[in-house]
Amino acid sequence: MSENPNNTGDAGRNQPGDSKGGGAFSMEYRHQPVSARVPERVARGVLSTGVLVLDGPNEFVLDFMQGLARPFQVAARVVLSPTVMEQFCIAVRENLARYEARFGPPPQLPKPPSDRRPTLQEIYDEFKIADDQLSGVYANAVMVGHSPSEFFFDFITNFFPTSAVSCRVFVSAPQVPRILEALTMAFGRYQQRMAALRQQQQQQQQRPPETPPPGHGPQQTT
Repeated sequence: MSENPNNTGDAGRNQPGDSKGGGAFSMEYRHQPVSARVPERVARGVLSTGVLVLDGPNEFVLDFMQGLARPFQVAARVVLSPTVMEQFCIAVRENLARYEARFGPPPQLPKPPSDRRPTLQEIYDEFKIADDQLSGVYANAVMVGHSPSEFFFDFITNFFPTSAVSCRVFVSAPQVPRILEALTMAFGRYQQRMAALRQQQQQQQQRPPETPPPGHGPQQTT
């Protein structure tokens, strides 16, 4: 099995901060990349038959769907920052390339009909999400691995004092190219929005200051 850890923590130092009132204390630390602990509640993981990627202004929400038997449901919801989302795309792409080099391309799945795409509301009317999953789980690192028949995604929180797997997802190998396509498209849309926002900010900074209309300038009285 091939694994590709992508940790966002930096090896470094502990640096105490200032003690605040009320007994609060702050400390800056840089996490040492170590093996993540796997809590019992996530060790078995969940099986997913596809992913729906929601890209917002500050984060990505990955809803891993399970459509094998009714009722269809969201098996897991994971929240990633844009930086970790980019690393996740790279990790999946690299693992898929290694998989293809060793086992050949995975079988292609039939493409869904393109005459009419369901709306977001229609999708969530069909795939139910439990109340305890509405906020999802957070991850600031990812690990991707594969066997001859499936891939696994370990989403990790690199928090002091111990890294831990917050969610584990299994998908069949034929699903991975389609999942990678969805991830890449979502991250591409985010990059386009950020580029347009930067361009708009630059244009606003380059505009000359507006001249006040006559009679509205500073006046002096004697």
